[in-house]
This record gives sequence, structure tokens and C-alpha cells, in this order.
Amino acid sequence: MGRKSVIARVGFGFDVHRLVKGRPLILGGIEVPFAKGLLGHSDGDVLLHAIIDALLGAMGEGDIGQHFPDTDPAWKGISSLRLLFGVKKIMDEKHFTLINLDATVVAQAPKLVSYFPKMKMKIAATLDVDAALINLKAKTTEGLGYIGKEEGIAAYAVALLEGVQEN
Repeated sequence: MGRKSVIARVGFGFDVHRLVKGRPLILGGIEVPFAKGLLGHSDGDVLLHAIIDALLGAMGEGDIGQHFPDTDPAWKGISSLRLLFGVKKIMDEKHFTLINLDATVVAQAPKLVSYFPKMKMKIAATLDVDAALINLKAKTTEGLGYIGKEEGIAAYAVALLEGVQEN
């Protein structure tokens, strides 16, 4: 019978989507009032997609496209909170616990800081963790590039998980 040891694993996530008219802007599982929304197979929530990739990466479980491919009609228009909940189930099955999550949304507009408390609560509730384990930030590109021209929004996330490993 093998010994078990506690391990810490870090995962990094990134996502970007184009901004288009005629779609709601969904970030962190909430609708943010804005003239454009993110184009995507699901709801296009770049923040949750980056978080999902960070969590999957920390577990060594690939990326969002491997678990929720955009070629599968089952995921068409789905709330990314449901995808995040699917990742939470994988975390539970593999006995991983979130230690902390740090994420940055890169957008020229809209200003997001006032929406972060509600986003944190949605993310924390979906992952069944204390909201204090989640940190959200926003940055602009000072008008540079596709983000600065308000053509898209990107997000980065880093997650630290604790798990158990057989020795």
C-alpha cells in the first residue's frame, strides 16, 4: 500500500473573445451593462474560461476545449458557470482543493471594479469555497491593440490547488 502525500499544483489560464453588438456582456458569471458582448460558442465569459483553464491546468487535465469543445452543440450558448461547475466536479473526483485564485480581466471598457464583489460571490458559490480565496483585478491596455480599440476582452488566471498524491 502506497503512502499519500499532500501536493500543491499551480495552473495558468488565458482566454480572449471578440466584442460584438447584439450580445450581452457576461463576465464572472454576471451580466455587465455594456453596448457589446463577447462572441463565443458558450456565453463567451473570458474570465470564467481563463479560470477553468487555470483549474484544469493545475490538475493536469488539459484545457477547456478538451472538456467542453466548441464543436459540441451541447455547449452552445451555455452559461460558463455550468462549465465551471463541471470543473468543480473534476476537482472533487480528483480530491483537489482550491487554495487561491488570482485573475485579471484586460478591457479598455467598461470599468469592472464595482462588479467584482458579485463576480467573486458567483465564482465562490460555484466552486463551493470562501470568496476570500478569490482575487479579481482589471487592467486596460492604455488604448493599445485590439483591446484598446474595444474589439475584444482578455483574461488571465492563476490557481493554486492542493491535492493528494500516491507515493
